[in-house]
Amino acid sequence: MVGDGFPVQTFFPQLGLDAEISPFLLLDYAGPKEFSPSREPRGVSEHPHRGFETVTVVYQGEFEHRDSAGHSGSLGPGDVQWMTAASGLVHEEKHARAFSERGGTIEVVQLWVNLPRAHKMSPPRYQDIRDADIPSVALPGDAGSLRVIAGEFDGHEGPARTFSPVHLYDVRLNAGGRVEIRVEPDHQAGLLVLRGRVTVGEQDVRDRELALLAQDGDGVTLAASEPSTVLVMSGEPIREPVARYGPFVMNTREEIVQAVEDYRSGRMGRLH
Repeated sequence: MVGDGFPVQTFFPQLGLDAEISPFLLLDYAGPKEFSPSREPRGVSEHPHRGFETVTVVYQGEFEHRDSAGHSGSLGPGDVQWMTAASGLVHEEKHARAFSERGGTIEVVQLWVNLPRAHKMSPPRYQDIRDADIPSVALPGDAGSLRVIAGEFDGHEGPARTFSPVHLYDVRLNAGGRVEIRVEPDHQAGLLVLRGRVTVGEQDVRDRELALLAQDGDGVTLAASEPSTVLVMSGEPIREPVARYGPFVMNTREEIVQAVEDYRSGRMGRLH
């Protein structure tokens, strides 16, 4: 349980997987979990980040965010929060107050996306991406649909602005549905099956399983044997040293030490 509001399964970093799917640093899947009504919103209280971006994709539930850079917002089903911590900020993520009072199901995926060295100390940025602003592509043959959160698919551009090339797709396949996804030859890619069961090439991937995709420049075919929800991610690797300590991801140990000092001294700001 992360904080008191997010029951999380972490797929990476572990066993060096994050090195095989750069620029992605972390993948957490929270839920689905039913929460009883509560007077006080559950979630994760004030904590810092520096050197990367957090991407939160909401499947069920309602959340509220605020940070020391002055950003705030709420997210519901289908919405995406793309927060660039960069030079550093402090934020909190809580269940929305109205949602907390009535209770309900929480289901969310969070990705951490690395930033190139040149942008790690850029000013923080916040993208509040609404479900209605994310292109949804109907797949041929009543196969299902694909939402383009970042990057491009079949001529449709996702609304997320990124510092390095990233593709992020929310795919919903009907039973018997198929879709071919092209992976750029220089990108690293993977997919998470949240629910259902798909065949990826010749490999069976079930719910709560992560698959890494080959870097051969060819397309990969996803074929669903039952209704399935799949998050597909790919990006251009950031081939730079990675130094990480908790919520800080930089290039050197010295930069990590500086990040800790900056947070402790209040230079990343505080929430009030």
